[in-house]
Amino acid sequence: MNHCMFDGLGAMEFVNSWAEMARGATELTVPPFLDRTLLRARDPPTISFPHREFEEIADASGMAAMYGGQELIYRSFSFDPDRLERVRALALAGGDLDRCTTFEALSGLVWRARTAALGLAPDQQTKLLFAVDGRRRFVPPLPKGYFGNGIVLTNALAAAGDLLAEPVSHAAGMVQEAVRMVTDEYMRSAVDYFEATRARPSLASTLLITTWSRLAFDGADFGWGEPVMSGPVTLPEKEVILFLAHGKERKSINVLLGLPVSAMDAFKDLMDEI
Repeated sequence: MNHCMFDGLGAMEFVNSWAEMARGATELTVPPFLDRTLLRARDPPTISFPHREFEEIADASGMAAMYGGQELIYRSFSFDPDRLERVRALALAGGDLDRCTTFEALSGLVWRARTAALGLAPDQQTKLLFAVDGRRRFVPPLPKGYFGNGIVLTNALAAAGDLLAEPVSHAAGMVQEAVRMVTDEYMRSAVDYFEATRARPSLASTLLITTWSRLAFDGADFGWGEPVMSGPVTLPEKEVILFLAHGKERKSINVLLGLPVSAMDAFKDLMDEI
């Protein structure tokens, strides 16, 4: 898979359509919409936002040496509905937020915990990246079945010391603001920024959260029954954390990540407190 081709939702619809055809369907439930000119850059490109997702951050904490000198350990942490509700309660307890989604609360918790586990210097800038599905946010919305890349990366930045000095509610609030930032104009500005620069988002001192919790691969029945589970074979980069739906009702979330040995022990201790 390459995001130049399509995003997670496009991949899911492709796999489910493939499964429908394998079962003998003559018409697809979601036919692909293939006109990608809907998201072409404006002429001339108009960059109307500071796209900090591409910002380079100096490694003031020696993270490159830590990752290069220690074994990378991968682990999955399961959050059932009761545990997710405790995470949301933490995000709301600080008084910064009146409401928040499970994604916002869990992202804030994980961003803060990973920062602590890595032992980053207080003045180390740290960046959170995550994808927002723009299909319904574009004006007009993208057609059903749009087969292309309909996501945009949004971001939040904070010094490690500031992030850890505040409660989980503060981190969740920054995630919430990053979600709200994604408007039609922001996304078209991001398209134009890439058209003008061909830049790639920097992953230095960055956590990239990708969520599969809303991707319904469970419909991929190729003729011998529904899948027991779905997920990636591996994480693409050391900076990536995956949120994966878990359980028959898909109400639990598994958090998958890799960390250096010393940091993983510290991260596990923080997760055990929830």
